[in-house]
Amino acid sequence: MVDRHSSPTETLWEMASLATPMSIRVAATLRLADLIGDTGATAAQLAEATATAPMALTRVLDHLVTIGVLEFVEDRYGLTALAGPLRADHDTHLLDQLDIDSAIGRATLAFVDLLDVVKTSTAAYPRRYGRDFWADLADRPALRQSFDARMERRFDVRAPEMARRFDWSRFGTIVDVGGGVGTVLRAIVEEHPTVTGQVVDLEPTVTRAAEAFAAAGLDHRVTTVAGSFFDPLPRGAAAYLLCDILHDWDDEHARVILSRCAEAAGEHGRVLVIEMLREHDVNTMYDLCMLVFFGGGERTIEELNEMARPFGLTAVSKTPVAVDRTLVEFTATTTG
Repeated sequence: MVDRHSSPTETLWEMASLATPMSIRVAATLRLADLIGDTGATAAQLAEATATAPMALTRVLDHLVTIGVLEFVEDRYGLTALAGPLRADHDTHLLDQLDIDSAIGRATLAFVDLLDVVKTSTAAYPRRYGRDFWADLADRPALRQSFDARMERRFDVRAPEMARRFDWSRFGTIVDVGGGVGTVLRAIVEEHPTVTGQVVDLEPTVTRAAEAFAAAGLDHRVTTVAGSFFDPLPRGAAAYLLCDILHDWDDEHARVILSRCAEAAGEHGRVLVIEMLREHDVNTMYDLCMLVFFGGGERTIEELNEMARPFGLTAVSKTPVAVDRTLVEFTATTTG
């Protein structure tokens, strides 16, 4: 932990050294907090339980003591209050982000190539892993599952708020484009009984969405379609929702997604974009993640409008729908 009495040089070094974040991520990946539990554990016990080298693990454990995550009493390592979120039963689900074997934890390691990103304005993930984030998820089911779980938990709190803070009842049918396991759409149809919907996403995500709707007793109001938002979408819905989608893509791909929504919406439909707006909601660390992972990022409403305009889309309103999310409503007209 950074000592407030340190000199600027010492403070910067402590902030920049990779030893601390990587030690915490290794601890998360090995589930050390759960293995230590309430009774503590020796380095030898932890090394045996994690199939790691005792000498190397001891050095990680000792650094975790130095930064205040663990404590060392006699011959046993114990948890401090700071270590609580590293336990699997903690309600922050921080492990989803820190576990090096999870989708987000794996992606975060691409930050070592940030300098190249700054020079080229392209994603670091393909440079590190040989293919982009989405191709990796498609080829590795465990990564896809961890990503879907992370997205579902991320919206557990936000989705009900989004459902309450916007008048979704204006739309008879909503297509949730790239809607994952359906967390947001499920909250909307639960809050607004007259609304029906459809989730479009890839397999196997869309299958899990269908199971979630059936479990909630909503399968008579919501259907699912396996497909990509780069391909033609189901036509004729009153609204097409893009929730935290565009920031995952560079401008070129984001334009294609918007064009598919405009095409499906026709003259009378609406396109609803929920994102962090750069001028209002942006979290700078999160924004950098979008750039490093995907070559994307948060945008201003003017930038969104400029991207959408060639496809007959014009922003007509913006509504805060969560503490850090804004809904931008676009009218959709044919481009002739």
